[in-house]
Amino acid sequence: MKKTTLTLAVLATLLTPMLARADMLADLDTNADGAVTIDELQAVYPDMTAESFSAMDINDDGLLDADEITAAEEAGLINQDS
Repeated sequence: MKKTTLTLAVLATLLTPMLARADMLADLDTNADGAVTIDELQAVYPDMTAESFSAMDINDDGLLDADEITAAEEAGLINQDS
């Protein structure tokens, strides 16, 4: 029983950041295509500029994926609590 509880606690700790990233992507990705456009981002963050979006778009494909959103959060470019 203790081993199961400890395992569940460890899993919950490890999965929390991943779930938060999924929540952020789901909140921004209004058409649920797995990527965030500048229009989707500006709907939540109206002050977001094209230059700021480009800075977050690491692979320059014109979209933000979950990894780019996480990197932008970690860099303080977007805030999940907003």
